[in-house]
Amino acid sequence: MKKKKNKLTFIDLFAGCGGLSEGFLQSGHFDALAHVEWELPMVNTLRKRLQQKWKHSLEESEKRVIHFDIQKVDELINGNWQKETSDCYDKTNAESVKKEGLKGLVGNKNVDLIIGGPPCQAYSIAGRAQDKNSMQEDYRNYLFESFIKVVDAFQPKMFVFENVPGMLSACPGGKPVTERIYESFSKHGYEITEPDELENVVLNASDFGVAQNRKRVIIIGVKKKLTSDVFNLDNIYKEIQKQKVKKVKTLFECIGHLPKFKPTSEVKKLGSRKLSHAPIIYNNITDENYLPRFHNERDIKIFKEWILENMNSKSTKDKVDFYNNLLGKNTKHGKYRSLVWSKPSHTIVAHLQKDGLLFIHPDIDQARTITVKEAALIQSFPEDYKFEESMGYNYKMIGNAVPPLMAKKIAKAIFNIINN
Repeated sequence: MKKKKNKLTFIDLFAGCGGLSEGFLQSGHFDALAHVEWELPMVNTLRKRLQQKWKHSLEESEKRVIHFDIQKVDELINGNWQKETSDCYDKTNAESVKKEGLKGLVGNKNVDLIIGGPPCQAYSIAGRAQDKNSMQEDYRNYLFESFIKVVDAFQPKMFVFENVPGMLSACPGGKPVTERIYESFSKHGYEITEPDELENVVLNASDFGVAQNRKRVIIIGVKKKLTSDVFNLDNIYKEIQKQKVKKVKTLFECIGHLPKFKPTSEVKKLGSRKLSHAPIIYNNITDENYLPRFHNERDIKIFKEWILENMNSKSTKDKVDFYNNLLGKNTKHGKYRSLVWSKPSHTIVAHLQKDGLLFIHPDIDQARTITVKEAALIQSFPEDYKFEESMGYNYKMIGNAVPPLMAKKIAKAIFNIINN
């Protein structure tokens, strides 16, 4: 009889709404000890997911998903939260967590893995281009230090640190952030890829079955004392490469089954929400995440013209002129982009919270941008994953998430190596 392999454990930092955690749990090889997140809508979403899918009680989910500002990392780890840190967490955190912190929650269990991706805005090339100081003074440049402190406190076998490729060129304080990260992890006893070789660990979600071109730096760290002929960085990354799919998933395969809509001249309401589009077949859609956001007549006309003129294939100048001429503006940046049925989507981003102009639905007759549900599926969240916050926050948390399917493949690779 084959011996059942024990599950490994992890702590998820900067957990968001749970994309990375979901993938590791879906792999069937990992149990979560704790998830740490600061934004309450994301905390609420992850807690509900743990209850609905992973059968946690309300009490257990409120204990495991910690609403706390990770910058106060010493308090997070050790507890004893005082009045001065009361603005760093909400009242639903369990009293035991407030008193004993992560160490009390973990208890005598081994932490095999720490996973997470600090907010990427400070490293984003687009974000740096729009900031007058190129994000040099943004505190998020240094959130990796909190990640490192948690790693140092629990000494896991390894960690997974995820971020945008723009991180490779970020240079806050005049020193490349990749060098800062490498030196800090090395100092605390972990081996990671050399800074000048990190381009080799940029992975694309589309290679792992996600219907989206989404490149991310995946920094794996292994405890130097545990490295061997089997347990080492080369083997881990090779095992991750083995998880790639042979054929990319197209947008149509991902969201082609969802309800279709058409623009309507009669503006209707669902609660307080205005609707500019009506479903073609379905008449009783009650989940607002399936419904398009409101578009005025001008936007609807622009969406149709963009697709009709095949503007995606035009030069950058033509795209900018298209926007400026139609709206009488003088911007230097393109504002529109449509998706293509036969290809994966381009990267789903948190900017969807503000508008969806870079995510025009490919069906010209629908003349709209993508829905919350479509964004979630493109990110590879399962159909039954619930997003029940405001529409803007739903878009934001989905855009910030790690695609669960990509995370699942990474989790399987890591499990295979550790169990060898």
